[in-house]
Amino acid sequence: MKEVSVELVDAMERLIEAVESLEQTVQTSGAMQSSVAASAEEIAEKIVATVETQRETELERKLAEAEAKIAEMIAASAGRQQAGRKTLPASMTSMLAKQGVAVESMEAGALDGALASLSVEQRIAVKSELMRAGLLG
Repeated sequence: MKEVSVELVDAMERLIEAVESLEQTVQTSGAMQSSVAASAEEIAEKIVATVETQRETELERKLAEAEAKIAEMIAASAGRQQAGRKTLPASMTSMLAKQGVAVESMEAGALDGALASLSVEQRIAVKSELMRAGLLG
């Protein structure tokens, strides 16, 4: 019986040592897992920052291109307005002549009087054409 008791005590001591060893392994494993998680999070943040920086750079480039195109279009538009067409289509000139308006000496009052007999849509069309030709301000 004494031998069984000694064997049981030895077995218990070995079990206690095994449990302590397992506890240390669990603690070490937990610390390693925390370290790996922190490292992974740090790497993910760097990747996100890189992607965001690339996207911002791309958007800034596109914005600069769009602003350059807008400036170019404004400059071209200003050039067209200055060197715009100063003649009317023949149909428009003949219609105004029938109404008694001379295109060369056109005045706002005379134009409004001449266009009074036309419908609203026709008046808008005539005035739009005159503005496009640069003859009406």
